[in-house]
Amino acid sequence: MTFSIAGFCADTGMLGCAISSSSICVASRCAFVKSATGVALTQNITNPNLGPLALSLLAEGQSLSRVMASLAVADSDVQWRQLGVLNNRGEGATFSGAQALGLHATAEGKNCIALGNLLANTGVPAAMVNHFENSTGHLAERLLQALEAGLAAGGELGPVHSAGLLLCAEPEWPVVDLRVDWHDEPIHQLRALWQNYQPQMAAYITRALDPANAESYGVPGDE
Repeated sequence: MTFSIAGFCADTGMLGCAISSSSICVASRCAFVKSATGVALTQNITNPNLGPLALSLLAEGQSLSRVMASLAVADSDVQWRQLGVLNNRGEGATFSGAQALGLHATAEGKNCIALGNLLANTGVPAAMVNHFENSTGHLAERLLQALEAGLAAGGELGPVHSAGLLLCAEPEWPVVDLRVDWHDEPIHQLRALWQNYQPQMAAYITRALDPANAESYGVPGDE
């Protein structure tokens, strides 16, 4: 039903994730990122409450093992979930419950984790981790490339219809929050969105932090 990757950039401190699914609006329910805290992925038969809870526990300084144990206590149906948590040091943990759907797998690598269910093959998460570990550049680009590598490795058994790219840096709000909620080629469409957004990203940060020096908006009425 879903495959995803979370990553940390040791050079910038950025945290983020990329995700795709056959279900509509996957990023709204399954992907959670908090600046300087971590990334939480909650998928399979999803309980979105577990994402914010995982981030709160990380913010309290709990270890990954404690976070995972706390999530299991909080959700009596945890065996239907697939979970991933990545902290702000690039350390990760994953979990697939006994009721996870179809072929499912997870992979943990340097500064990244990946997970998926209803997969075409169990090598998909490892393919995403391998690509991320061997990539360079902006974290959003690395995550998107890793998601594309997961699709190329087989992806979900059936067609995917939604995808998302979520990234936090120093601001509390996400500096990248791009979603394709329903499309025949959502990952391809997500790539197009990123290519349009990337040249504008820094300007939006400047508008928030230093509006007096913000560049022109380039719209009618802006003089």
